Formats: sequence, structure tokens, C-alpha cells
Amino acid sequence: MQNMSFTLFTSKATLLLFIGFLISGAINAQELYQPRSVQNAYKNGTRAYDGNPGEKYWQNRGIYEMHIQIDPPNRKIIGEQKITYTNNSPDTLKRLNYKLILNHHKPAAPRLRTVTNDYLTSGMHINSYTENGVQRKWENNERDGINKVIQLAEPLAPNSSIELTFDWHFDVSKQSGREGAIDSTTFFLAYFYPRVAVYDDYEGWDFMPYAGSQEFYNNFNDYSFEVTVPKNYIVWATGDLMNPREVLQKKYADLLEQSMTSDEVIRIMTQEDVKNKAVTMQNETNTWKWKADNITDITIATSNQYNWDAGSVVVDSATGRRASFQAAYDAPSKDFKNMVKYGMNTLSWFSNHIPGVPYPFSKMTVVRGFANMEYPMMANDSSNDDEKFTRFVMQHEVAHTYFPFYMGINETRFAFMDEGWATAFEYFIGIEDLGYEQATENFKRFRVERWSNNTSLELDLPIITPSNIMSGLGAGTNSYGKAALGYLALRDYLGDEMFLTALHGFMDRWNGKHPIPWDMFYSFNDITGENLNWFWNNWFFSNNYMDIAICKVKVGGNSAKIQINNIGGMAVPFDVVVELKNGDTKTFHQTPEVWKDDLSAATIKLKDVKDIVQIKLDGGVWMDADLENNVWEKKD
Repeated sequence: MQNMSFTLFTSKATLLLFIGFLISGAINAQELYQPRSVQNAYKNGTRAYDGNPGEKYWQNRGIYEMHIQIDPPNRKIIGEQKITYTNNSPDTLKRLNYKLILNHHKPAAPRLRTVTNDYLTSGMHINSYTENGVQRKWENNERDGINKVIQLAEPLAPNSSIELTFDWHFDVSKQSGREGAIDSTTFFLAYFYPRVAVYDDYEGWDFMPYAGSQEFYNNFNDYSFEVTVPKNYIVWATGDLMNPREVLQKKYADLLEQSMTSDEVIRIMTQEDVKNKAVTMQNETNTWKWKADNITDITIATSNQYNWDAGSVVVDSATGRRASFQAAYDAPSKDFKNMVKYGMNTLSWFSNHIPGVPYPFSKMTVVRGFANMEYPMMANDSSNDDEKFTRFVMQHEVAHTYFPFYMGINETRFAFMDEGWATAFEYFIGIEDLGYEQATENFKRFRVERWSNNTSLELDLPIITPSNIMSGLGAGTNSYGKAALGYLALRDYLGDEMFLTALHGFMDRWNGKHPIPWDMFYSFNDITGENLNWFWNNWFFSNNYMDIAICKVKVGGNSAKIQINNIGGMAVPFDVVVELKNGDTKTFHQTPEVWKDDLSAATIKLKDVKDIVQIKLDGGVWMDADLENNVWEKKD
């Protein structure tokens, strides 16, 4: 009985300690600044302080069915569309907000940069609109912008669906940017269809505008779409081609099928094959049928003068699942000839190393265009004289598969959650491809130098600053380089194994959903079992920058004691490089942990160093703003 009582006592004590830990964790989690809208989400139980989706988490979604007609060189695109939209929220929706992103091409649309007349069009035109089969009036107003609010004839109750139909058309812009006419018979369509905007648990309707720089925030939807084009035109798109043998002649359908299981690059067709009318069925038009489920967007490319390469690679060793990698490009773009080989390696590397999550989709296609821009299962990339740079751009765009497309990031508001991770992943795979030294120099040059010693006001704004209210170098710095350095510093602090464990845990919890930064921060806290709020506050909520300095050095016998001041305030890793009298050097790496207790100063104690002549601080990719105070030399 005594043993049983002791067991009960210790079990209760353990439970109380566990409950205390959870309460403490929640209190600690609240130490991070939260906007009031985010606070409400946590109070309402849609999000939890342990980093998981809350018990009351919800998100709305749609089923999109479309038929798109494309007839190059005629730039008019015609679409018929049905959306079955489900309201999973606890709110009754009296109105819907539609995104008409191509209205960005209208002459009076606000833009962050100048454009030529060839970029301008009359925008998106809705020819007809119905709700549950009943025709509704839709006014195409010249002042219509990206957001169009329509009052519903009947409110949409929680856990209810509405069927919406649209007939629409628009003109592809002559000048190609993220989308448009790549040449007179090669089009890339992106953000091209009316969509229901995101209605979420912390801000409600997404009314954020699009002015040409910030990117997008979309629901996870199921898409079935048909693309009708003239004969001899090939269609590439997000999703799986459902009818290859209805649109391709046997030889080319066989080659496409073969590529889906081939470890080798297969040239499916060349421009000459298309000119010889050998590739597609020779009907006046062919309709290519596509399907993509639980995905945030679709894009379409078509051409009658591109080459087409493809291959595949195993992305999930546990199941043997393969993913296809394809490239569509013109003959002059010689840097695209090895695109599929590089792409297959990229899918494999990301799947098996960092992030180490199997590529979640069935395919990836890179189209030679102008934008260097990512989309689900597609990329619109420019051609370059340097093939290595073309590969680098492709790898960055493929990295976006995970953030934002797998994870459903709000790119418009929290760009550092997708661009920052993609930039970190790009650095890791660059080390594999180019070696540590070259990849590090490239990372410094392209991602860090413009911030490290630039004293402009915009560059010291906290990373958490909403991206949609920033522009220019400040927005780019926060989204790309500064955020990537924060993730790299976190990896340095946690170590490779714990870093990946926490990253995988966060991705497991939130893929297919809409995580916000606090979900990421709290999830890492929970999985690591450590309150990392000091780190998050330092890197993501502060105005700090990177500048450390040697303040005092005390050398005696075989040891040294170094006081280092953190002038800029960032919790950066760094190396202490010691040069000895005999010419040898020793390097002592310091993780961000040295700043955990005191962000303003740290004391480093070195052992087994004798006859020191110089001590230098080397931040590596965490480039110091002032290198002159990073060196101490022994005076004779």
C-alpha cells in the first residue's frame, strides 16, 4: 500500500509539474508581441500557444472547374468557371470578396514601379455571374481594382456551400512580367481567373491590394480545368495532365509516359517536331485536361515553338514515390538544356536533406520566361548567359514549393516566412553544388551585403513588420537576407538535428493550412522544449543589426579572456580566430547562445592557446557592420 500511495503521489506530482510547464509555456509564449487581431485568434481557440492549430481552427476552401480558350497570337483569353465555395467559418457571410488580380494591368491601377504601354490592358471583364444558378448583376466598373466585393442574395451560413459561375475574358499583356506574352505565340497565364479571397480567423477578408511587388495569399482549393488551344500548341500547367493520349500523337505520349519513371532526361520534342506537325493531334483545336487538388493556385503556359524535356526522380524513399521534372524553352536559351538534370537533383536534395520533407507534388515544370517567379508546380524563369545562375534561380523557385505552397503562407503580409526559408534552403543546396566557400561568398554578395553596413532607416525595421506596408530595399532585406540569417542563426543555436526536428514538426502541424509567424515561433518553442522567445524577439521583433566588437582582452599562460560588446544587438554566431606566434591559427566557434543571458555583451574564455599575437572576430555570412573593431593585436 505504501508503494501504491507513493506511486499515486509521484504521478500527481508529475502531472502538476506537467500542467505547470504548460501554463508556464503559455505565459512565456505571450511574451512575444501580438497584434490585437492575432491575440483574438488565440483567445478564440483557432490557434494554440503550443504552436498547434487550435481546437477551433478552420479555413474555407473551394472547388474550381474551368474551361479556358487560348488562341495565339490573338491575346484574348476566354474562360468559363464554376466555384463551389464552402464556408467552414463560424460566421455567416453576407458578402464575398473576389480577387481580380489582372486588373493590375489597367492604366489607373496603383503600381510600385513604372511600366510601358505594352504592359497595360483593360483588365479582367466578367461577362456573366450567377449564385446558385440565379443570374446576378455584375458591373464592370472602370475603377474596379484587385478586390471586388459582392453582396450575396442569400447569406452563406456556417458549414454551408454556394455555387458560383463566371464567364470572363481578358487580354494577355504584350509585355511579360510575372505573367503575359513571352513572345507572340508563347503565353504564361498566372493569377488569371476570378477567385474568392481568403477569409481567415485573424483578419477576416483579405482586402490587401496588389501593386506589383508583394505576392499572394490564397485558399487551398481543388482544381479541374480544361485548356483549349489550336493544334501544334503544347500546354504546360499546374497539376496532372489527365488526357495525354487525346492531345499528343502516340510517339510523344509514349515519351511523356516514359519520362514519368525515367532516371534519365528525355527529350520529348523539339521545335522542329512541332513545325513538322508531328506532336499534337491534328484537330483544329485540342483540349488539354488538368487536375490539381488541395493546392493554392494554378498557372498555364502554352507555345508552338518550345522544346520540351522531362525526367523523374524518387522523392520519397519510404514509398518509392517519384516526381516529374519538366522544362519548356526556346532554342536560344542554351542555359535551359540541362534544366531537367539540375531540377531532378534539386527535387531529390530538398526531399532528402534540407528541409528533408519529400517533395509534396507530382511534378515541377520550369518555363523559359522573364519573371524568375514561383507558382505551385510551375516556375516562370528567365534565361541567363551563366548556366550556374540559371540553376540557382530555379533552385530558389523550387524551394518555394515548401514555403509558401505546402504551408499556405500569407506571402503578402509575412513574406519572410516564405522568401526567408527559400533563401536559407538556396544557401544549403548551394553549398552542395558549389562548395562552402563559393556558396558563402555568393550568399554574402546577393543576400547580405546590401544590409550589413547600410545605415538607411528602412533597413533596421523589424522583420515582423508587415510586408504589405513596406517597399524597396527594406522590404527585400527583411523578406530575404535578414530572415534567412535568422533561420541560419537558429540552426546554429539548436544544432542540425534539433533544428530539423523542430522544422519538420512545424511543417507536419501546419501544411495545408495557414500558419502565421506566431504559430511558427510557438511550434519551435514547443518541439524543442525551450523558450526561444529571447531569440525570436531579438531577430524578428527588434531594430537590431549585426555589429560586434572586441572590448577587452586578457591573456595569461595558455588561456585568454575576451569581452565582446554587441553594439548592433543581433544574437549572431561568430568565430574567434586566434593567431599564434608560431604562425598557427585556431578557430573557436560561438553560437548565439553566448548572447542568451546578456544581449549586450559576452565574455569568451579560451583554453590551450599560447603566445597569442592576434585575435579576430569573423561573422561569416553574418557580416559585421564595422570590421575595424573586430581585431585585437598584441602590442610589443
